[in-house]
Amino acid sequence: MPRAIDGTKRKKRRQKLLKHAKGYWGRRSNLFRTAKDAVAKSLSYAYRDRRNKKRNFRALWITRISAACRQQDLSYSGFIHGLELAGIQINRKALSNLAIEDPNAFAALVGKAKEALGAAG
Repeated sequence: MPRAIDGTKRKKRRQKLLKHAKGYWGRRSNLFRTAKDAVAKSLSYAYRDRRNKKRNFRALWITRISAACRQQDLSYSGFIHGLELAGIQINRKALSNLAIEDPNAFAALVGKAKEALGAAG
């Protein structure tokens, strides 16, 4: 019995992979073998960067908080330590949004942190 080469399963598998490679430059979007390599690489980058995205956002929040703290004459590390001493638990994303959207509330938090640092030191 002859072997089926152009079966529908094979064609579907290849079409699905080439659909993933749509928009790639040059032969990577048309030829199965090169598209397969390109798609595998892109999926690994996507997996890696979904994790890196979390790091990048945390770094952005910390930078924003630090800039807002320096305007109030306090370092970032001092501010975070002061919040801990004051018993205030708020995450960095919320602090960053507060620093941008409501500077008065952020200044009040900085004041609390300074008080806690003064009482501890």
